[in-house]
Amino acid sequence: MSVRQARGPLQRVQRRSRELQEQVEALRAESAAPARGQREALRQRCVELKKLVEENTNALHDLKKADEPAPVGNYNQRKEEEEKLLLKLSQQLQKLVLVLNQANVTTNSAAEEEDHKDPQTEDESEEADESKDEESSEEEDSEETDDEDEDKLLDDPDVKECIAVGNFNAQQEGDLTFMKGEVLLICDKKADGWWVAENSKGERGLVPRTYLAIPDEDDESQEQSEEHVEVVDETTDGTNIKKRTDSHWSAVRRVITENDTVEVLATIGAVPAGFRLSTLFQLLEEGNQFRASYFLQPELTPSQLAFKDLVWNSEKNTIYPRPTRISLIVTLSSCKTIPLPGTSIQVLSRHVRLCLFDGNRVLSNIHTVRATWLPKNPQTWTFSPKVMGILPSLLDGDCFVRSNFLSSDIGILFELGITYIRNATGERGELSCGWVFLKLFTSNGMPVPSKMYKLPLNGGTPYERGVEVDPSMSRRAGDGVFHQLLTLKKQPVLEVKLRSLSAESEDILNLLPETLIGSMCYIHLLIFYRQILGDALLKDRISTQSTDLICSPILATFPQLMDQPDLMDALRSAWADRERKLKTSEKRDREFLKSLFVLVYHDSVFPLLHSTFLPDYKWAEEESEASRWKVIANFLKRSRENDGALEYLLSSENTHKAFDISELAYDFLGEMRKSNPGV
Repeated sequence: MSVRQARGPLQRVQRRSRELQEQVEALRAESAAPARGQREALRQRCVELKKLVEENTNALHDLKKADEPAPVGNYNQRKEEEEKLLLKLSQQLQKLVLVLNQANVTTNSAAEEEDHKDPQTEDESEEADESKDEESSEEEDSEETDDEDEDKLLDDPDVKECIAVGNFNAQQEGDLTFMKGEVLLICDKKADGWWVAENSKGERGLVPRTYLAIPDEDDESQEQSEEHVEVVDETTDGTNIKKRTDSHWSAVRRVITENDTVEVLATIGAVPAGFRLSTLFQLLEEGNQFRASYFLQPELTPSQLAFKDLVWNSEKNTIYPRPTRISLIVTLSSCKTIPLPGTSIQVLSRHVRLCLFDGNRVLSNIHTVRATWLPKNPQTWTFSPKVMGILPSLLDGDCFVRSNFLSSDIGILFELGITYIRNATGERGELSCGWVFLKLFTSNGMPVPSKMYKLPLNGGTPYERGVEVDPSMSRRAGDGVFHQLLTLKKQPVLEVKLRSLSAESEDILNLLPETLIGSMCYIHLLIFYRQILGDALLKDRISTQSTDLICSPILATFPQLMDQPDLMDALRSAWADRERKLKTSEKRDREFLKSLFVLVYHDSVFPLLHSTFLPDYKWAEEESEASRWKVIANFLKRSRENDGALEYLLSSENTHKAFDISELAYDFLGEMRKSNPGV
């Protein structure tokens, strides 16, 4: 008698996926021509089925090859194929729900009109309709023509602002509620008729195209559209409280409209005409919304009752790894033939800022890598392929990129920049020397290949098209083919390499937040922080309902290191010194390593964060950077010699800033990121 082989976890998920696929196909067939009164029942079944698909997707994400009872060939490939199938089913159900919702709205409005008719006037209206048939047919023809013209204008890619012609209530997560007369900014026009839009409060979501129209030029809604930039909140008695601005769009508009400085510099020949104020630098200056310290914090689910990307694994006594749709390494190689600024300005820093982008909005933190160059050839920028030892992390050209956004248009935006100072006036600023957008998925949804890319740079801002970095170069080109080829070779380019992850690297990256870009040289420090964070929030907290402050200096202050790379380098150096002295058995003990990391943190960077001797961190100020590192190096040396920071802390020679409870208390409710389903 043969014994039936036990089904493995992956096989169980695959079988469940096939069952769900059959149910989805059957539901789609029924919904193609539903009987009257069945739409609501079909919609409910659709929602329930979507939940089952999501549950199976979560089960798939939690699978590991080691959990299989028997070897499975092409395990990772099978898992990826299964994830694509579940994603396809989820999208099909999403569209089906939207179609059924729209059908319900149409049916209900028609029924209401029928119920409101007066029985006595019905007969009279029928007679009047018969007498006016000929006249109405001509009017209908003209109305249809007008509607067709309106549709053509509405579908024009240049039309970005529309006005709502009716009220719409969100039917499910991801929809955007709006009122009649509200002006919406259209971010993405999808073929299925459900567009991504943004309202004046900065909220995004799906809206039905049939509810939108192009606003008239003399309509008051033009004034309402300006509320997208600036909104005044008022109390019920009309008292002004606070003026709120949308940091993303206000920064973008400032770059585009406030271009006087660049025009002056271009006029005097200091910079090429394609240079602009740096868009990504402006976003960084607006607040912490696009800083790595913000994205390092756990994200809440839409219900705000649980953590989305921080889940506890009680079996292994640590946090669950979180596989993401985008998980790769980007290596900056070089920038070539970058135009030189004139002698009237001094360059303080050459660098590349990068982030995730969908052609419209920044979707991640903005990460910065500083370039090096030789005085003999300042038009070529280079980057360190791998930072080791005492090399600053700011020079690390190896960057990890993680994201779970499902947008098909997502990619990486690279912006080359220089920080400068004008010799005549002492004015400081940051300019973009060009940008390029590398999409991460092809038109059929497949990831772009891992290889070296030579990317020609665009001038202007990421919201402008057809601008050259240095238009004068094109004007100098001759008519001959040889001259044109020579000019083409002189065009500025960025060389980057996309690298897929090894199994070991993928396991490491999966312990990080779902959306984050950073340097590979300090990734091990981020993982320690995440594991300690998981212990505090998920394992050691008295109750999941407790919102008390958590006494933990490392949790309260570690994110600050993401915005001060020299302090991150100090922690890297201190940890490397301590790690070299560990025994092999100690290196395998995860709990021991976490406790040791906390001690190293307290003996290295924590006292520096509050020392009066350490100057404030200032970007691209050579004197400030040198003086900071002098203080950091001196402290690390004393800490090593005295076996810790206690001697430094108690010494009368050293002074510290006034104590603040925020140095020790981690307020996770104040630090959490809220999930944004509209993106």
